[in-house]
Amino acid sequence: MRIITGSARGVRLKAPPGRGTRPTADRTREALFSMLGMRVVDARVLDLFAGTGALGLEALSRGAASAVLIDRATHDVLLENACRTKLTERTEIRRGDVFDQVAGLVREGRTFDLIFADPPYAQGDGRRVLTVVDEGALFAADGLVILEQGADESVIERMGRFLLLRERRYGAARICFYAWQEV
Repeated sequence: MRIITGSARGVRLKAPPGRGTRPTADRTREALFSMLGMRVVDARVLDLFAGTGALGLEALSRGAASAVLIDRATHDVLLENACRTKLTERTEIRRGDVFDQVAGLVREGRTFDLIFADPPYAQGDGRRVLTVVDEGALFAADGLVILEQGADESVIERMGRFLLLRERRYGAARICFYAWQEV
């Protein structure tokens, strides 16, 4: 696994030991960032269930202004990967329960243009992510939530103010793009 393009192009990322983390494949990330295009430049990024940090670090490599990477179990791997890519100055790494950390970001008044979420498949965390982001004030009005889920999981068409804009399947993964639809 490596950073695909940008300032850290070609840098190999460390993966945590064991099978507890399922990094987004290079091919899937490449397709995802092709769809995002210039929307990444100067974006404030939040990477939930960050694992290796590949999504947030790829966004930084492509010109995002900053990224907050959150994971309960991979803090040391995230720190090492931020160092490997030389993107530590624009990276904030938080350790702990994703939903507790999101609540903290809401209390701090933080907002994000792109929110990546890659929760464990088939545990219902995708719905929970959309709910807490919808209820909190951390989502920029013209932002996007990009949710990765198992290809066999039901697609969430609508959740609160979020409306599915696009979804694509890549092997065992499905990538879903959501934006707010004003009611």
